[in-house]
Amino acid sequence: MNQIKLFSPATIANLCCGFDVMGLCLDNIGDEVEIHKSETPGVRIVSIAGADLPLEAEKNVAGVAALALLREWPTDFGFEISITKKIKAGSGIGSSAASAAAAVFGINELLGRPYEGLDLIRFAMQGEKLASGSAHADNVAPALLGAFTLIRSYDPLDVIRIDSPEDLYAVVIHPDIELRTADARSVLKQNVSLPNAIEQWGNLGGLVAGLYTKDYGLIGRSLQDKVIEPLRGILIPGFDKLKTVAQQAGALGSGISGSGPSVFALCKGAASAQQTADMMSAVYGQISLKHDVWISSINPKGIKILETN
Repeated sequence: MNQIKLFSPATIANLCCGFDVMGLCLDNIGDEVEIHKSETPGVRIVSIAGADLPLEAEKNVAGVAALALLREWPTDFGFEISITKKIKAGSGIGSSAASAAAAVFGINELLGRPYEGLDLIRFAMQGEKLASGSAHADNVAPALLGAFTLIRSYDPLDVIRIDSPEDLYAVVIHPDIELRTADARSVLKQNVSLPNAIEQWGNLGGLVAGLYTKDYGLIGRSLQDKVIEPLRGILIPGFDKLKTVAQQAGALGSGISGSGPSVFALCKGAASAQQTADMMSAVYGQISLKHDVWISSINPKGIKILETN
């Protein structure tokens, strides 16, 4: 192969109780990325459509992730990357992760797949570090592996992929404001009370158990956050009202998607997801706040190859 075109999906990170360790992959929201081999060594970002982002590889999350890979697998040729952004920057659904993950996935394919998932996650995390100041994997891991992912450890990196129950859907509502990950992290406290930590650990274990056993009730009961949401929720317009109407609509649970401002809800079945989306959208309609809303099944594969040559 000399070139590859990819669909790189949006993701939901944290999932209430899993700050920096849990994420899921969405199916119908994402960027498109094309990568071509070049005679000139190194990485060049040749175009970015849909967003005003740096073309310099060292200042772009896709470029930084690609360069991390090539430092360990040097070549006498290079790569040119073209990105069509359909995930808004600062939306809370993994915009930077989609670019970083696509870069390392595509280059790995063009190199004949010398690396597997864990290494690709490690490289893509360097792009996340540029974007937010923290090399977290809760977005890049599900983008690369699909389904749900749990980062058991960062040092050494240990990631577990968890299949999704068939009838699980995600609703995402994004108010038309930007909330930078670095800014959202700045409001967090460095210490957590023991009672809150104990409750959070229980919910995280319950969420993982619910996914494995396909127990929708347990999944819903576990989507609770006493650590992060109380601090970040005040940054999101109508956050408490969105959670209230999601519950009224029959959603299993809801919370902040990534660092916000998007808010997600998990639902059992497409009909429940549609009702939840309609009621959440009505909250922003009442205050005339422009927004996008999506309904998605859980993507079991992650990044998808669209074309090769």
